[in-house]
Amino acid sequence: MTTDPFLPMDDHSAAVFTAKGIDVTPNKDQGVIKVVKHQGLDGDRPMIGDRVTVHYTGKLLTGKTFDCSRERKEPFCFNVGKGQVLKAWDIGVLSMRRGEVSTLLCKPEYAYGAAGNPDRIPPNSSVVFEMELINFEEEILTDDGGITRRIKVKGDGYSNPNDGASVDVHLEGRCGDRLFDCRDVSFVVGQGEDKGIPLGVDRAMDKMQRGECCLLYLKPKYGFGSEGNLDYKVGPDKDVVYEVTLKDFKRAKESWEMDLKEKLEMAAGVKSKGNEYFKAGRYQQAVIQYQRIISWLELECGSGMEQYKLIQDYVMTAHLNLALCFLRLKEFSQVVDNCNKVIEQDDSNEKALYRRGGARLLRNEYSLAMADFQKVLEVNPSNRAARVQIASCQRKMKEHQEQEKKIYADMFKKFAERDSKGGKSKRRSSLNGELVSKRRRRSQECPS
Repeated sequence: MTTDPFLPMDDHSAAVFTAKGIDVTPNKDQGVIKVVKHQGLDGDRPMIGDRVTVHYTGKLLTGKTFDCSRERKEPFCFNVGKGQVLKAWDIGVLSMRRGEVSTLLCKPEYAYGAAGNPDRIPPNSSVVFEMELINFEEEILTDDGGITRRIKVKGDGYSNPNDGASVDVHLEGRCGDRLFDCRDVSFVVGQGEDKGIPLGVDRAMDKMQRGECCLLYLKPKYGFGSEGNLDYKVGPDKDVVYEVTLKDFKRAKESWEMDLKEKLEMAAGVKSKGNEYFKAGRYQQAVIQYQRIISWLELECGSGMEQYKLIQDYVMTAHLNLALCFLRLKEFSQVVDNCNKVIEQDDSNEKALYRRGGARLLRNEYSLAMADFQKVLEVNPSNRAARVQIASCQRKMKEHQEQEKKIYADMFKKFAERDSKGGKSKRRSSLNGELVSKRRRRSQECPS
């Protein structure tokens, strides 16, 4: 960042600054005037939602510093254009390039407003920020970083589509520089697979607003996976980029907006849809459907024993199906969690015990897995699969013990070799010492 001294601003110098600078406010009301002190690198600018890293110094027009990230020796990060910081920062940073250093003259309504900031900024104060845009990157939408987003056009309002919502979108899909998909399409969120829409686009819907246009960067898991897509001529394990415009949507009813009768009617159709996806090997899509059932019915009790049993049947079946999906997806912790939900209600549920045992076996938790399979045999002595799994557990445990023995044997062998070498070197030094001593004695006994 530049080290040029900041001179206090009176009305005249502020007017000169305004004349020299650029009004970067959308409505051109001179609320944020920018003067570039150091040009940034060629290339694109941040987009709304990007994670930006900046250094800044904030000063009053008197020249007094009230905040400085460099004094803390730590840059500041935020998602630009999301209202997480001062309005002037969102506007100013969106106009900058990577590496750029600029000074922003900000009116009160774009900074700290009529209230100011106690003990630091007087009410109705214009302020000056010197900003350096160090870096920016896409907004991460999933924990594993498989879906990232850059917003080209911000949407309206604060409402987003939810699972089950009907959406109208315009899509443009690219693999490298090749456009392979360009269309207007309507679909139900959670069921985009039915219209050839990749999981990542479907899952990003609940983060979008009406009128938003964004770029979605999808890793293969959220694109077309290891299979690719023959119709689009997208090969296996390819990253793809979709430009998505959410033209309109109609939200599905939330759980609290439905009575129990509606929930049970909806659950039957959603369960059927989940089973359809599971049979087609679309496990992530099946997960979405089964989780909807749980969100609707998990806290319901019903008005009688018959209704209560029906609700429990839906919930427990959804958990069992989720466990099976997560087993296929190799998310073993999720398998155990869903099986535990069932076992809490029915500690002798054969499917839950077997699936939990399978997940534990694949996590190398052999003793716990064996206990689950043994419990399965207590419930159903004729379960041959459980017997096979117990034999597998015993074999794995034996292999593990033998491997540990070998590791420890090799370790002790290395220790012994090291100790042996250490002993030899000690004996050598001892012998050398004795020889030197004998030579000295002989020399002392000889006439000079």
